Amino acid sequence: MTTISPLHPSDWPAVRRIYEEGIATGEATFETAAPADWESWDAGKRPDCRLVARSADGRVLGWAALSPTSKRPAYAGVCEVSIYVAAEARGQGVGSALMAALITAAQSAGIWTLQSSVFPENEATIALHLRHGFRILGRRERIAQLHGVWRDTLLLERREL
Repeated sequence: MTTISPLHPSDWPAVRRIYEEGIATGEATFETAAPADWESWDAGKRPDCRLVARSADGRVLGWAALSPTSKRPAYAGVCEVSIYVAAEARGQGVGSALMAALITAAQSAGIWTLQSSVFPENEATIALHLRHGFRILGRRERIAQLHGVWRDTLLLERREL
């Protein structure tokens, strides 16, 4: 049984390991390395919308967090979604449980727009977002390079208002 709970600083080693697994796929992010320490990761995330999925024995199977998209007050309710699932737990509903709980946390925090930028090849992540009420707004062509290769992303959005 998987349970969802708040993410704490003590979860950082597992969160970092899972993030590194996602980075290694080449389909999860433009980042090429996880932050070296908790403080660096923590600085970019909202403190009220961070979750982990745990196995029955307490192992962290995945994590989810929201990052503000802007420091401007007008965009205070617009956040970017990050969800990462451990390789061993993919395809078992962990991502869906995290997404549902993250949406609930966002609603409680007054967030009105959730957005994600996803590589078009990452079909599982796109399907996860679509199952949870996101829509594809468009394709951003050659938006950035990963390992010297220009990549496209799809911009997905879920609106509460």
